[in-house]
Amino acid sequence: MPIDLDYSPEVSTLVDRTREFIREVVLPIEDEHGGDITAAGSDTMRTRLQEAAREAGVFAPHAPLEFGGLGLGMSDRAPVFEAAGYSLFGPLALNIAAPDEGNVHLLAEVASPEQKSRFLEPLATGAVRSAFAMTEPAPGAGSDPSALRTRAERREGQWSITGHKWFITGADGADFFIVMARTSGEPGERGGATMFLVPADSPGLRVGRHISTLDRSMVGGHCEVDFDDVRVPDSAVLGAVDQGFAYAQVRLGPARMTHVMRWLGAARRGHDIAVAHVARREGFGGRLGDLGMIQQMVADNEIDIAATRALLVRACWELDRGETAGDSTSIAKTFAAEAIFRIVDRSVQMCGGLGVSDDLPLARLSREVRPFRVYDGPSEVHRWALAKRRIGAAKRALAEVSD
Repeated sequence: MPIDLDYSPEVSTLVDRTREFIREVVLPIEDEHGGDITAAGSDTMRTRLQEAAREAGVFAPHAPLEFGGLGLGMSDRAPVFEAAGYSLFGPLALNIAAPDEGNVHLLAEVASPEQKSRFLEPLATGAVRSAFAMTEPAPGAGSDPSALRTRAERREGQWSITGHKWFITGADGADFFIVMARTSGEPGERGGATMFLVPADSPGLRVGRHISTLDRSMVGGHCEVDFDDVRVPDSAVLGAVDQGFAYAQVRLGPARMTHVMRWLGAARRGHDIAVAHVARREGFGGRLGDLGMIQQMVADNEIDIAATRALLVRACWELDRGETAGDSTSIAKTFAAEAIFRIVDRSVQMCGGLGVSDDLPLARLSREVRPFRVYDGPSEVHRWALAKRRIGAAKRALAEVSD
């Protein structure tokens, strides 16, 4: 069967327009503010950039057509998101930054028509921001979501949500939260979670401190959030009761891949800067780019970029076919998170003192991409899950032979 890796003319044109928009509009703003979205003005800057993206015809490439987006599938998103990720502010400008991008995908797949009108439409158009509230302090849900401790109980015809969340990206200024709460079972059990759509102004919901992290480009920060007897009606249930963990997979697989797309764009920027530097920098009787050690780093970066794209293409192909793509998304996410950091780290090394200074964007790129090895599942958890599935399959095969 022939394999066609070409993109349609429409997607290729969109990629070109996105690259031009990022280069002409977004990169100068990112550089002016050192990649710090708070210093740039947070939501004020977000609104400004998103309006510019609309005018450029590159806004919301992932969102459903009926809500003003371009309706791209996972495979077609890859080159567009990578082009946007060339700037740390690019995803925000196109309204494809985490967590909103993943929440748009989840709502499009799971929400009722009424919920889409109330929550998805304003999110897709950039009128509001959102947050996804699952992670909790130990011993609560983190890399192991089954440890979920936030509770939702039926009281007086409503749901009462009580719990403490942290590292909730975009919480400060979010219009609503998608909250994961336990509605049955006990912490440690795989089932029993439900997703709720909770407006940010609900009584009992409080956004607390910003947790200071390496990255600075995500509007709304990473915050602690308290839910103290937050009351919501049955219409706030996203999907079905006790099916929250299943819906989380609807969001997490694609969201991991869109993270790869965006951060690959950032890594490619770092690589481009380093290659340009070593091609002109004089030293040791010639250009740095003529030295074998430098050439190896350049080649290794090219290999990591190509391998990341290849794994991404495979995972997105499976997702577009409606498959769960558990193995392929774990493989792509784990490899990419580590490869992207290697690319930026080598780029810093090639630029020497400039690489660790603020004269080039490499230091901030290094700061931004490092957390990806933790976000959306640490590399170690993905490796454990992959090995567990593979060894489990081998044990079942041995059992069948012995029978």
